[in-house]
Amino acid sequence: MTDAQLGLSLATPIIIVFALVLYRMGVLQKTGTMSAILCSIAIAIVLFLDR
Repeated sequence: MTDAQLGLSLATPIIIVFALVLYRMGVLQKTGTMSAILCSIAIAIVLFLDR
């Protein structure tokens, strides 16, 4: 696993947890939370497979 793939593997769950925490705090709405989660997963998959 390259450094970039390792970084994606670590950053994506952190982004997801952060979005969920913001949702629980009432900062994000449900659609914004789902959008952030789905976009971060999609970006991670594309970049992970591209490397």
